[in-house]
Formats: sequence, structure tokens, C-alpha cells
Amino acid sequence: MPTPALASKLPDVGTSIFSVMSQLAQEHGAINLAQGFPDYDPPLVLREALARHATTPGHQQYAPMPGLPRLREAISHKTALVYGVPAPNPNTEITITSGATEALYAVLAAVVHPGDEVLVLEPAYDLYGPAIRLQGGKPVYVPLRATDFRPDWDLVAAALSPRTRLIMLNTPHNPSGAVLTEQDWDTLAGLLAPTNTLVLSDEVYEHMVFDGQPHRSALQHPQLAERSFVLSSFGKTYHATGWKVGYCIAPPALTAEVRRVHQFLTFAVSTPAQHALADVLAEAAHFQALPAFYQAKRDLFAELLRETGFDLLPVPGAYFQLARYHRISALPDVEFARRLTTEVGVAVVPVSAFYHDGQDAGLIRFCFAKEDETLRQAAQRLREAALS
Repeated sequence: MPTPALASKLPDVGTSIFSVMSQLAQEHGAINLAQGFPDYDPPLVLREALARHATTPGHQQYAPMPGLPRLREAISHKTALVYGVPAPNPNTEITITSGATEALYAVLAAVVHPGDEVLVLEPAYDLYGPAIRLQGGKPVYVPLRATDFRPDWDLVAAALSPRTRLIMLNTPHNPSGAVLTEQDWDTLAGLLAPTNTLVLSDEVYEHMVFDGQPHRSALQHPQLAERSFVLSSFGKTYHATGWKVGYCIAPPALTAEVRRVHQFLTFAVSTPAQHALADVLAEAAHFQALPAFYQAKRDLFAELLRETGFDLLPVPGAYFQLARYHRISALPDVEFARRLTTEVGVAVVPVSAFYHDGQDAGLIRFCFAKEDETLRQAAQRLREAALS
């Protein structure tokens, strides 16, 4: 009997570049500065809380579909504290998801209909485009400014159409670390005021903004908050990417639609992990210290690379360092990234992976969410390879 033919929904999509580079790093014993995860553990108090709840009777079964009430209540209090906004209603405006990835997919599945357009500012995380297409939507790519990776609002305005269902924003931005300002949100609000366009604001690096600057959230802009889905990640905030716990904050009507999808994607997220996070979230000291923690790593890594031939771009936020390598090599960025991994022993991500058409600007991305010693060893390998 012949194998039934299968028409792929994503025939042009292969394995994520992050998985590819991590696998290549493992095969060649390279230091992995490619995939965006720390090589250090979550805070001890959080690990102890998880161990405690993993053995607590009744904490081994499904949590409620929207998330544990005590965790949603803790998120509500934290949101009001951090952003100075009215506390979101934990019953109707907060949903716990299996990482921000699931939240993002649930939002798109909930609101994007076949033929709808979704504005994506590029470079962008590689999930965005395929997830839109899987809903029958059309990604409309708008380039960020090449100099600083900030939005050109004139281009955004030109891309808006009566078919624009949603605009996707990411601040702090992956891969560049660029951050949106209060003026940016004001400008966007003015553009969207006469439209029915919704906003998806991916804010998973919210606690990693540097040089004394605040993170500006869509939640802080009343006109945008009423049409926005705001995504956050405990994995990023607590160095626990493998726990896959995130959340979505949105007005009640939008939250209801997200939950319609979420209940059929994962239904519920790990119960012990939710209890553990609820235990520690009230202690603000951890996330309040993150800007200084990651700024120190940013500055250390920049100093370590000072004697190499890389030209480092400014990093206002997140935990990635973009670097131009034109003084080192004329190779395309994918080939150069493979060379660094296989020959030098340092794995990075080519920035062309963040463009739907593979645009190559001669940039690579390092992740500096690593132990200081890991960063020193990586920099030593780069210096010894005489990359100048």
C-alpha cells in the first residue's frame, strides 16, 4: 500500500536555526552562545519551592485551565507594582501558558482568520511568520531601521491596511536588544486609533533594560492596553527556560478568546512549577536586580571582545550581543557562524535567521546569559583564533 501523500503546511520551514546551532555546538564541543538560555540555575529559593511542591499531596494533578488562582493573583500584584497600572483582574485578564511561545501561538490562533494581515517588524523571532501562516494569515514584514533596529513609524503606517488584524511588537527586542520608548507607544496609539487592529506585545525580556532606562510596556498606555495581548516569561525572568511557564495579560474579551484556544493546546501548565513561582513572585528583589545583573555581563563580554575584530552594536536590553564581522571575513553569515562553531569552538546565531527572506547584513548574535567564566573562555577562543 503506497504511503499517502502529505501536502505540508510549511514546506519551506526546516528545523529552527537555534536547534541547528546548538546541535552543531554539541557535536564539535563548542561553547554555546547561540541558543538563548543561561548556563546557570534558577534561584535556590525557587528550586527549593519546586522540590517542596513536587512532593506536596494534591499538587501532582491538573491545575485549573487558566492557571493557579494564587499565581494569577501574584502576577496581578506584581504587574501593578512594576508598571504603576491598575492591577489586572486575575480571573478575567491573566492566563498562565506553557511558555510565552504557547501564549503567542494561542493569540494568533484566536484572532487571525484566513486572509488577515499581521504586521511583523523584522528582524523577528523565527516563530512569528510560520505561526501566522498556520492560521491562514499573511505576514506583512516591515523592516526596522538598520542603524538601531527601532521602528520606522512611517513604514508601519504605510503597511497598515483594512485587512491588518494585528501588529506584533517585541521589546526589548530579540535579536538586537532595542527598546520601545513612551513616544513609540504614543505614536503607535495614534496610528491604530482609527482602526480595529490589535496588538501583540512580546515583552519576555521586560526585566533586562540597561543604563538606567525603564522598560515601557503596552500595559502602561491606556489606549493600547485595551487592544493588546502582553506576553511575559518566567523562564527568562528566573533563568528557568526549561520550565516553560509564561503568561498573557489582556482585557477580558481578548483573554476569553485566548483561553478558548489555550484549553485545546496545553489545557494546563505544570502544577508544581506554578506553585513554586507563586511562592517567590512576591519577593521583588530578584527581578529588580536583573538589569544590573545582565548589564554587568553585557559590559564584561564587550570588554572581553575588545581586542577582536568584531564591531559590537549597542545593547539597550535583553541578553544578546549583535556583532558585525566584516573586518574578519566576507563569508555569508550562516557560513561564518558555522565556521565559528566548528573551527573556533564558539557557537553563535546568524542574524539572517531572523528575516523571512534570509536577508544577510553581515551580523551574528551572541547570547551573554552565561556564567562569567563561560564568557571568558569563549572570548579566549575567539582571540586565539586571531579573528581580526
